[in-house]
Amino acid sequence: MLLSVTLLRRLHPLDWLAATLLALGLLAVATGLLPTGPASDVLSRIGPLLVFLATVIVLAELTGKAEVFDVVATWVARAGRGSYALLFGLCVVFASVTTITLNLDTTAVLLTPVMLALATRVGIAAVPLAMTTVWLANTASLLLPVSNLTNLLAAERVALSPSQMASVMWGPQLAAIAATMACLWIFYWRRGRRGAESYVPPRRPRPVDPVLLRICAVACAGFLLALLADLVPLWAASSTAALVVVVAFAVRRRDELRWSLVPWRLLVLVPGMFLVVETVSALGMDRILASAIGSDQGPLGVLRTAAVGAGFSNALNNLPAYVAGEAVVPAGHHDQLLGLLIGVNVGPLVTPWASLATLLWFERCRWHGTRIALGRFMTTSLVLAVTGTLAATVALAATA
Repeated sequence: MLLSVTLLRRLHPLDWLAATLLALGLLAVATGLLPTGPASDVLSRIGPLLVFLATVIVLAELTGKAEVFDVVATWVARAGRGSYALLFGLCVVFASVTTITLNLDTTAVLLTPVMLALATRVGIAAVPLAMTTVWLANTASLLLPVSNLTNLLAAERVALSPSQMASVMWGPQLAAIAATMACLWIFYWRRGRRGAESYVPPRRPRPVDPVLLRICAVACAGFLLALLADLVPLWAASSTAALVVVVAFAVRRRDELRWSLVPWRLLVLVPGMFLVVETVSALGMDRILASAIGSDQGPLGVLRTAAVGAGFSNALNNLPAYVAGEAVVPAGHHDQLLGLLIGVNVGPLVTPWASLATLLWFERCRWHGTRIALGRFMTTSLVLAVTGTLAATVALAATA
Protein backbone atom coordinates (compact mmCIF):
# COMPACT_ATOMS: atom_id res chain seq x y z
CA MET A 1 0.00 0.00 0.00
CA LEU A 2 2.81 2.39 0.93
CA LEU A 3 4.63 1.57 -2.31
CA SER A 4 1.49 2.29 -4.33
CA VAL A 5 0.99 5.65 -2.62
CA THR A 6 4.64 6.56 -3.25
CA LEU A 7 4.35 5.67 -6.94
CA LEU A 8 1.14 7.68 -7.31
CA ARG A 9 2.79 10.72 -5.75
CA ARG A 10 5.67 10.48 -8.22
CA LEU A 11 3.36 10.58 -11.23
CA HIS A 12 3.65 13.73 -13.34
CA PRO A 13 0.42 15.57 -14.33
CA LEU A 14 1.05 14.40 -17.89
CA ASP A 15 1.06 10.80 -16.61
CA TRP A 16 -2.39 11.38 -15.11
CA LEU A 17 -3.56 12.92 -18.38
CA ALA A 18 -2.28 9.94 -20.39
CA ALA A 19 -3.88 7.41 -18.05
CA THR A 20 -7.18 9.30 -18.00
CA LEU A 21 -7.38 9.51 -21.80
CA LEU A 22 -6.60 5.80 -22.20
CA ALA A 23 -9.19 4.91 -19.54
CA LEU A 24 -11.82 7.07 -21.26
CA GLY A 25 -11.02 5.50 -24.63
CA LEU A 26 -11.27 1.97 -23.29
CA LEU A 27 -14.48 2.86 -21.48
CA ALA A 28 -15.96 4.17 -24.73
CA VAL A 29 -15.16 0.84 -26.42
CA ALA A 30 -16.50 -1.18 -23.49
CA THR A 31 -19.80 0.72 -23.37
CA GLY A 32 -20.33 0.70 -27.13
CA LEU A 33 -19.97 4.45 -27.64
CA LEU A 34 -17.08 3.56 -29.94
CA PRO A 35 -17.75 0.38 -31.97
CA THR A 36 -15.00 -2.23 -31.92
CA GLY A 37 -14.48 -1.98 -35.68
CA PRO A 38 -13.37 1.69 -35.76
CA ALA A 39 -11.42 1.18 -32.52
CA SER A 40 -9.50 -1.73 -34.05
CA ASP A 41 -8.82 0.29 -37.21
CA VAL A 42 -7.39 3.16 -35.16
CA LEU A 43 -5.17 0.92 -33.05
CA SER A 44 -3.88 -1.03 -36.06
CA ARG A 45 -3.11 2.23 -37.81
CA ILE A 46 -1.07 3.68 -34.97
CA GLY A 47 0.70 0.39 -34.14
CA PRO A 48 3.73 0.98 -36.42
CA LEU A 49 3.72 4.62 -35.31
CA LEU A 50 4.07 3.58 -31.66
CA VAL A 51 6.96 1.24 -32.49
CA PHE A 52 8.70 4.05 -34.34
CA LEU A 53 8.02 6.51 -31.51
CA ALA A 54 9.40 4.18 -28.84
CA THR A 55 12.55 3.23 -30.76
CA VAL A 56 13.41 6.68 -32.09
CA ILE A 57 13.10 8.20 -28.61
CA VAL A 58 15.39 5.49 -27.18
CA LEU A 59 17.81 6.14 -30.06
CA ALA A 60 17.74 9.87 -29.39
CA GLU A 61 18.05 9.54 -25.61
CA LEU A 62 21.10 7.29 -25.81
CA THR A 63 22.61 9.43 -28.55
CA GLY A 64 22.25 12.36 -26.18
CA LYS A 65 23.91 10.40 -23.37
CA ALA A 66 26.80 9.64 -25.74
CA GLU A 67 27.26 13.44 -25.99
CA VAL A 68 26.61 13.63 -29.73
CA PHE A 69 24.24 16.58 -29.29
CA ASP A 70 26.53 18.30 -26.79
CA VAL A 71 29.48 18.07 -29.15
CA VAL A 72 27.46 19.42 -32.07
CA ALA A 73 26.01 22.24 -29.95
CA THR A 74 29.50 23.23 -28.77
CA TRP A 75 30.75 23.22 -32.35
CA VAL A 76 27.82 25.46 -33.29
CA ALA A 77 28.70 27.92 -30.52
CA ARG A 78 32.38 27.90 -31.47
CA ALA A 79 31.51 28.41 -35.13
CA GLY A 80 29.53 31.49 -34.10
CA ARG A 81 32.81 33.14 -32.98
CA GLY A 82 31.07 35.33 -30.42
CA SER A 83 28.63 36.84 -32.95
CA TYR A 84 24.96 36.63 -31.99
CA ALA A 85 23.84 37.02 -35.61
CA LEU A 86 25.97 34.08 -36.74
CA LEU A 87 25.00 32.01 -33.70
CA PHE A 88 21.35 32.69 -34.47
CA GLY A 89 21.69 31.31 -37.99
CA LEU A 90 23.62 28.26 -36.80
CA CYS A 91 21.08 27.48 -34.05
CA VAL A 92 18.26 27.71 -36.58
CA VAL A 93 20.06 25.24 -38.85
CA PHE A 94 20.88 22.92 -35.92
CA ALA A 95 17.31 22.84 -34.59
CA SER A 96 15.79 22.55 -38.08
CA VAL A 97 18.03 19.65 -39.12
CA THR A 98 17.37 17.82 -35.83
CA THR A 99 13.61 18.19 -36.26
CA ILE A 100 13.59 17.25 -39.94
CA THR A 101 15.78 14.17 -39.54
CA LEU A 102 14.98 12.84 -36.06
CA ASN A 103 11.48 14.32 -35.40
CA LEU A 104 10.12 17.16 -33.33
CA ASP A 105 9.90 15.23 -30.05
CA THR A 106 13.64 14.56 -30.19
CA THR A 107 14.25 18.28 -30.57
CA ALA A 108 12.02 19.01 -27.58
CA VAL A 109 13.36 16.22 -25.38
CA LEU A 110 17.08 16.31 -26.11
CA LEU A 111 18.03 19.49 -27.93
CA THR A 112 16.29 21.74 -25.40
CA PRO A 113 18.46 20.74 -22.40
CA VAL A 114 21.59 20.78 -24.57
CA MET A 115 20.88 24.33 -25.75
CA LEU A 116 19.98 25.49 -22.23
CA ALA A 117 23.15 23.94 -20.81
CA LEU A 118 25.11 25.63 -23.58
CA ALA A 119 23.55 28.97 -22.61
CA THR A 120 24.71 28.43 -19.04
CA ARG A 121 28.26 27.42 -20.03
CA VAL A 122 28.92 30.37 -22.32
CA GLY A 123 26.91 32.92 -20.33
CA ILE A 124 24.28 33.85 -22.92
CA ALA A 125 20.52 34.37 -22.48
CA ALA A 126 18.61 31.08 -22.27
CA VAL A 127 15.18 32.25 -23.48
CA PRO A 128 16.18 32.95 -27.12
CA LEU A 129 17.72 29.47 -27.38
CA ALA A 130 14.71 27.87 -25.73
CA MET A 131 12.23 29.59 -28.06
CA THR A 132 14.34 28.65 -31.08
CA THR A 133 14.04 25.03 -30.02
CA VAL A 134 10.29 24.87 -29.39
CA TRP A 135 9.23 26.90 -32.42
CA LEU A 136 11.43 25.02 -34.89
CA ALA A 137 10.44 21.70 -33.32
CA ASN A 138 7.00 22.40 -34.77
CA THR A 139 7.53 24.60 -37.81
CA ALA A 140 10.47 22.60 -39.23
CA SER A 141 8.49 19.33 -39.22
CA LEU A 142 6.98 19.45 -42.73
CA LEU A 143 9.67 18.01 -44.97
CA LEU A 144 9.90 14.27 -44.23
CA PRO A 145 7.55 11.58 -42.86
CA VAL A 146 9.87 11.09 -39.88
CA SER A 147 9.74 14.77 -38.91
CA ASN A 148 6.32 14.63 -37.23
CA LEU A 149 3.92 11.92 -36.10
CA THR A 150 1.20 13.64 -38.10
CA ASN A 151 3.28 13.05 -41.24
CA LEU A 152 3.43 9.35 -40.42
CA LEU A 153 -0.33 9.30 -39.94
CA ALA A 154 -0.73 11.03 -43.30
CA ALA A 155 1.60 8.66 -45.15
CA GLU A 156 -1.14 6.36 -46.47
CA ARG A 157 -3.45 9.13 -47.72
CA VAL A 158 -0.67 11.37 -49.02
CA ALA A 159 0.96 8.36 -50.75
CA LEU A 160 4.41 9.95 -51.07
CA SER A 161 7.78 8.35 -50.41
CA PRO A 162 10.21 10.37 -48.22
CA SER A 163 11.98 11.77 -51.29
CA GLN A 164 8.67 12.56 -53.01
CA MET A 165 7.34 14.27 -49.91
CA ALA A 166 10.49 16.38 -49.69
CA SER A 167 10.10 17.38 -53.34
CA VAL A 168 6.54 18.55 -52.66
CA MET A 169 7.00 20.17 -49.26
CA TRP A 170 10.37 21.92 -49.67
CA GLY A 171 8.69 25.22 -50.52
CA PRO A 172 6.27 25.24 -47.56
CA GLN A 173 9.10 24.08 -45.29
CA LEU A 174 11.42 26.91 -46.30
CA ALA A 175 8.59 29.43 -45.96
CA ALA A 176 7.73 28.19 -42.47
CA ILE A 177 11.36 28.34 -41.34
CA ALA A 178 11.76 31.84 -42.81
CA ALA A 179 8.68 33.05 -40.91
CA THR A 180 10.06 31.43 -37.75
CA MET A 181 13.43 33.14 -38.17
CA ALA A 182 11.77 36.53 -38.61
CA CYS A 183 9.65 36.12 -35.46
CA LEU A 184 12.58 34.75 -33.45
CA TRP A 185 14.79 37.68 -34.34
CA ILE A 186 12.13 40.33 -33.74
CA PHE A 187 10.77 38.94 -30.48
CA TYR A 188 13.78 37.23 -28.86
CA TRP A 189 17.16 37.52 -30.60
CA ARG A 190 17.61 41.18 -31.56
CA ARG A 191 19.92 43.35 -29.49
CA GLY A 192 17.23 44.87 -27.30
CA ARG A 193 15.90 41.42 -26.35
CA ARG A 194 18.90 39.16 -25.88
CA GLY A 195 20.61 41.45 -23.37
CA ALA A 196 24.22 41.22 -24.60
CA GLU A 197 26.46 42.42 -27.42
CA SER A 198 28.52 39.26 -27.90
CA TYR A 199 29.52 36.02 -26.16
CA VAL A 200 32.68 34.06 -25.42
CA PRO A 201 32.87 30.80 -27.46
CA PRO A 202 33.19 27.61 -25.34
CA ARG A 203 36.24 25.37 -25.30
CA ARG A 204 36.74 22.51 -27.72
CA PRO A 205 34.50 19.54 -26.75
CA ARG A 206 36.10 16.49 -25.12
CA PRO A 207 33.66 13.55 -25.00
CA VAL A 208 34.04 11.04 -22.18
CA ASP A 209 33.76 8.04 -24.53
CA PRO A 210 34.75 8.91 -28.13
CA VAL A 211 34.12 5.34 -29.32
CA LEU A 212 30.54 5.34 -28.08
CA LEU A 213 30.01 8.78 -29.57
CA ARG A 214 31.15 7.57 -33.00
CA ILE A 215 28.97 4.47 -32.86
CA CYS A 216 25.88 6.52 -32.01
CA ALA A 217 26.67 9.09 -34.69
CA VAL A 218 27.05 6.33 -37.31
CA ALA A 219 23.80 4.68 -36.17
CA CYS A 220 21.93 7.96 -36.57
CA ALA A 221 23.50 8.53 -39.99
CA GLY A 222 22.51 5.02 -41.09
CA PHE A 223 18.96 5.62 -39.89
CA LEU A 224 18.76 8.81 -41.94
CA LEU A 225 20.16 7.13 -45.06
CA ALA A 226 17.64 4.29 -44.76
CA LEU A 227 14.90 6.85 -44.31
CA LEU A 228 15.83 8.94 -47.35
CA ALA A 229 16.41 5.88 -49.55
CA ASP A 230 13.03 4.46 -48.49
CA LEU A 231 14.56 1.00 -48.22
CA VAL A 232 12.55 -0.27 -45.24
CA PRO A 233 9.56 0.90 -43.18
CA LEU A 234 10.30 3.73 -40.75
CA TRP A 235 9.70 1.57 -37.70
CA ALA A 236 12.21 -1.01 -38.99
CA ALA A 237 14.88 1.64 -39.65
CA SER A 238 14.46 3.24 -36.22
CA SER A 239 14.36 -0.16 -34.50
CA THR A 240 17.60 -1.28 -36.18
CA ALA A 241 19.42 1.94 -35.31
CA ALA A 242 18.15 1.82 -31.72
CA LEU A 243 19.29 -1.81 -31.39
CA VAL A 244 22.82 -0.90 -32.52
CA VAL A 245 23.00 1.89 -29.97
CA VAL A 246 21.55 -0.25 -27.16
CA VAL A 247 24.10 -3.00 -27.84
CA ALA A 248 26.92 -0.43 -27.81
CA PHE A 249 25.75 0.89 -24.44
CA ALA A 250 25.36 -2.65 -23.10
CA VAL A 251 29.03 -3.25 -23.88
CA ARG A 252 30.49 0.08 -22.77
CA ARG A 253 28.06 1.73 -20.31
CA ARG A 254 25.50 -0.83 -19.21
CA ASP A 255 24.41 1.27 -16.21
CA GLU A 256 22.80 3.82 -18.59
CA LEU A 257 20.29 1.26 -19.87
CA ARG A 258 17.07 1.67 -17.91
CA TRP A 259 13.41 0.99 -18.62
CA SER A 260 12.79 4.71 -18.10
CA LEU A 261 14.38 5.33 -21.52
CA VAL A 262 11.18 4.00 -23.10
CA PRO A 263 8.62 6.85 -23.46
CA TRP A 264 5.88 5.05 -21.53
CA ARG A 265 3.84 8.22 -21.10
CA LEU A 266 3.62 8.82 -24.85
CA LEU A 267 2.86 5.15 -25.52
CA VAL A 268 -0.15 5.44 -23.20
CA LEU A 269 -1.16 8.98 -24.20
CA VAL A 270 -1.26 8.48 -27.97
CA PRO A 271 -3.66 5.46 -28.09
CA GLY A 272 -5.92 7.05 -25.48
CA MET A 273 -6.01 10.33 -27.39
CA PHE A 274 -6.94 8.64 -30.65
CA LEU A 275 -9.65 6.50 -29.07
CA VAL A 276 -11.22 9.54 -27.40
CA VAL A 277 -11.17 11.61 -30.61
CA GLU A 278 -12.59 8.71 -32.61
CA THR A 279 -15.41 8.48 -30.07
CA VAL A 280 -16.15 12.20 -30.24
CA SER A 281 -16.09 12.05 -34.04
CA ALA A 282 -18.58 9.18 -34.00
CA LEU A 283 -20.88 11.33 -31.83
CA GLY A 284 -21.03 14.15 -34.38
CA MET A 285 -17.81 16.17 -34.33
CA ASP A 286 -16.96 15.06 -37.86
CA ARG A 287 -19.99 16.89 -39.26
CA ILE A 288 -18.88 20.15 -37.63
CA LEU A 289 -15.34 19.73 -38.97
CA ALA A 290 -16.59 18.84 -42.45
CA SER A 291 -18.61 22.05 -42.52
CA ALA A 292 -15.65 24.10 -41.29
CA ILE A 293 -13.12 22.60 -43.74
CA GLY A 294 -15.35 22.51 -46.80
CA SER A 295 -14.39 20.93 -50.12
CA ASP A 296 -12.67 23.76 -52.04
CA GLN A 297 -9.37 22.59 -53.55
CA GLY A 298 -8.32 26.07 -54.64
CA PRO A 299 -5.75 28.20 -52.78
CA LEU A 300 -8.40 29.75 -50.51
CA GLY A 301 -9.86 26.34 -49.74
CA VAL A 302 -6.42 24.96 -48.87
CA LEU A 303 -5.76 27.98 -46.65
CA ARG A 304 -9.13 27.48 -44.96
CA THR A 305 -8.28 23.83 -44.28
CA ALA A 306 -4.89 24.81 -42.84
CA ALA A 307 -6.51 27.43 -40.60
CA VAL A 308 -9.07 24.94 -39.27
CA GLY A 309 -6.30 22.41 -38.61
CA ALA A 310 -4.24 25.02 -36.75
CA GLY A 311 -7.19 26.21 -34.69
CA PHE A 312 -8.32 22.71 -33.77
CA SER A 313 -4.74 21.76 -32.84
CA ASN A 314 -4.49 24.65 -30.39
CA ALA A 315 -7.88 23.81 -28.92
CA LEU A 316 -7.10 20.11 -28.44
CA ASN A 317 -3.85 18.69 -29.88
CA ASN A 318 -2.38 18.37 -33.35
CA LEU A 319 -2.42 14.54 -33.51
CA PRO A 320 -6.18 14.05 -33.04
CA ALA A 321 -6.75 17.25 -35.01
CA TYR A 322 -5.11 15.69 -38.05
CA VAL A 323 -6.97 12.39 -37.71
CA ALA A 324 -10.33 14.12 -37.33
CA GLY A 325 -9.60 16.52 -40.19
CA GLU A 326 -8.34 13.80 -42.51
CA ALA A 327 -11.55 11.87 -42.05
CA VAL A 328 -13.64 14.71 -43.53
CA VAL A 329 -11.32 15.86 -46.33
CA PRO A 330 -12.87 14.48 -49.55
CA ALA A 331 -11.02 11.62 -51.24
CA GLY A 332 -8.67 12.83 -53.95
CA HIS A 333 -8.32 16.35 -52.52
CA HIS A 334 -4.57 16.06 -52.28
CA ASP A 335 -3.74 19.76 -51.89
CA GLN A 336 -6.40 20.18 -49.23
CA LEU A 337 -4.87 17.28 -47.28
CA LEU A 338 -1.42 18.89 -47.51
CA GLY A 339 -2.96 22.15 -46.31
CA LEU A 340 -4.35 20.31 -43.29
CA LEU A 341 -0.87 18.90 -42.65
CA ILE A 342 0.58 22.42 -42.73
CA GLY A 343 -2.04 23.62 -40.24
CA VAL A 344 -1.44 20.83 -37.73
CA ASN A 345 2.38 21.05 -38.01
CA VAL A 346 3.08 24.77 -38.20
CA GLY A 347 -0.01 26.07 -36.40
CA PRO A 348 0.02 24.30 -32.98
CA LEU A 349 2.18 26.85 -31.20
CA VAL A 350 -0.13 29.00 -29.12
CA THR A 351 -1.34 26.74 -26.30
CA PRO A 352 1.05 24.58 -24.24
CA TRP A 353 -0.93 21.42 -25.06
CA ALA A 354 -1.19 22.02 -28.83
CA SER A 355 1.58 19.47 -29.53
CA LEU A 356 3.36 16.82 -27.51
CA ALA A 357 6.68 18.50 -28.33
CA THR A 358 5.58 21.74 -26.67
CA LEU A 359 4.43 19.89 -23.55
CA LEU A 360 7.79 18.11 -23.35
CA TRP A 361 9.61 21.40 -23.95
CA PHE A 362 7.80 23.14 -21.07
CA GLU A 363 8.75 20.26 -18.79
CA ARG A 364 12.45 20.46 -19.78
CA CYS A 365 12.54 24.25 -19.31
CA ARG A 366 10.95 23.91 -15.87
CA TRP A 367 13.51 21.26 -14.92
CA HIS A 368 16.36 23.54 -16.03
CA GLY A 369 14.93 26.52 -14.15
CA THR A 370 14.26 28.63 -17.25
CA ARG A 371 11.05 30.61 -16.79
CA ILE A 372 9.13 31.93 -19.78
CA ALA A 373 6.10 34.14 -19.15
CA LEU A 374 3.05 32.32 -20.48
CA GLY A 375 1.45 35.53 -21.74
CA ARG A 376 4.48 36.47 -23.82
CA PHE A 377 4.86 32.91 -25.04
CA MET A 378 1.25 32.70 -26.26
CA THR A 379 1.21 36.18 -27.81
CA THR A 380 4.40 35.78 -29.82
CA SER A 381 3.49 32.20 -30.74
CA LEU A 382 0.13 33.39 -32.07
CA VAL A 383 1.92 35.78 -34.41
CA LEU A 384 4.13 32.96 -35.70
CA ALA A 385 1.24 30.50 -35.98
CA VAL A 386 -0.65 32.90 -38.23
CA THR A 387 2.29 34.10 -40.33
CA GLY A 388 3.94 30.67 -40.57
CA THR A 389 0.76 28.86 -41.60
CA LEU A 390 -0.05 31.56 -44.14
CA ALA A 391 3.49 31.59 -45.59
CA ALA A 392 3.68 27.80 -45.88
CA THR A 393 0.23 27.56 -47.49
CA VAL A 394 1.05 30.27 -50.04
CA ALA A 395 4.31 28.47 -50.82
CA LEU A 396 2.39 25.22 -51.35
CA ALA A 397 0.08 26.94 -53.81
CA ALA A 398 3.04 28.53 -55.59
CA THR A 399 5.04 25.30 -55.96
CA ALA A 400 2.23 22.76 -56.40
